Amino acid sequence: MYHVMLVPTLNCPSNCSYCWGSKDNAGVMDIKIIKEVMEWLRSYREDPVHITFHGGEPLLAGYDFYKKALPMLKEGLGDREAGFSLQSNLWLLTDELAQLLRDYGVAVSSSLDGPKDINELQRGKGYFDKTMKGYDVARRNNLPVNFICTFTSYSKDLVDKIFNYFLECGYNLKLHPALPSLRGDNSDPWALSPEDYGKLLIELLDMYMDHMDEIEITDFDHFCKSYFIRKGTVCVLADCLGDTLAVDFAGNIYPCYRFTEMPEYVMGNVRDNPSVEDLQQSEAWKVIQSFMDLVDENCKKCRFIKMCRGGCPYNALKADGGYIKNVDPQCTAYKMIFEDISKRATKEMMANMMPSNPSLKKEKKGGIMSLMIK
Repeated sequence: MYHVMLVPTLNCPSNCSYCWGSKDNAGVMDIKIIKEVMEWLRSYREDPVHITFHGGEPLLAGYDFYKKALPMLKEGLGDREAGFSLQSNLWLLTDELAQLLRDYGVAVSSSLDGPKDINELQRGKGYFDKTMKGYDVARRNNLPVNFICTFTSYSKDLVDKIFNYFLECGYNLKLHPALPSLRGDNSDPWALSPEDYGKLLIELLDMYMDHMDEIEITDFDHFCKSYFIRKGTVCVLADCLGDTLAVDFAGNIYPCYRFTEMPEYVMGNVRDNPSVEDLQQSEAWKVIQSFMDLVDENCKKCRFIKMCRGGCPYNALKADGGYIKNVDPQCTAYKMIFEDISKRATKEMMANMMPSNPSLKKEKKGGIMSLMIK
């Protein structure tokens, strides 16, 4: 399966302090682009495809856009397996739109950084109440919503408060570290250092394992699965080139949505119906390929190379001024969490083999192995 992110617009009504993904006065995708996307995907690859509507705020495209786009993509791709998801702050979600998304099985995610006071500080006054109002619309229309929680240089010190909030509310979540951007420096003061991110992951994993039957944190499911099968299972832990793509409002194709509307990273346009071979000729493809080549050389002795693949090329580009010189700086955090998982797994296996040894007694309700095979 490969992943295509459709970015109907980079406009967004919110004004989050650390955001790098929105752009004022950006264009909005016309339904004609969706038709061209569908025609392109039919010949691009025969594999199953997952399509995510991202932004900016994708709901700015409006109900009529999705009423046409979803059946066009679903039916146009024929027998090929196609899944849908959408990332939104939910401010513009209506009953009509929620029912449409539900009927097409669209998996919806929204950003929430914890309780109201933390959201007000990081995402702006009024964000929390507007998102919760949209969440209520989703719930009354039986549209499931998962949350993405961004940890910043500020909120990293409030881990207990944030975790307990999600636990008490019964919300499942995905974690994001606030990161620097190629678009500007507004997110820099909020960014998590690799060391802080690694410590955060280990601390949260400990909490998660005490409450595995009450909450789901998908990052740890993926970290553990990646460790178990020795292969990254999400884009930042895998060779994403060609398996993750993004299309902007004008039909331009990029390596992923983080590069959207950056002209130097355009790989082609859907109207030209480019093949894999066509995209491979673009300078943007060659840049990402150079990252993969660097990982093969620099990380070949690392025990976690198959699980991590050097991390995210975008982060590597940002760290070195737009050039590929090193792996993702978050490599430090990935090594920390994989090392922690490794130690937990070893201890758990030893406890199972020598149950009479009190020093190896399991301390958690679940176990790391149960996450690996989840």
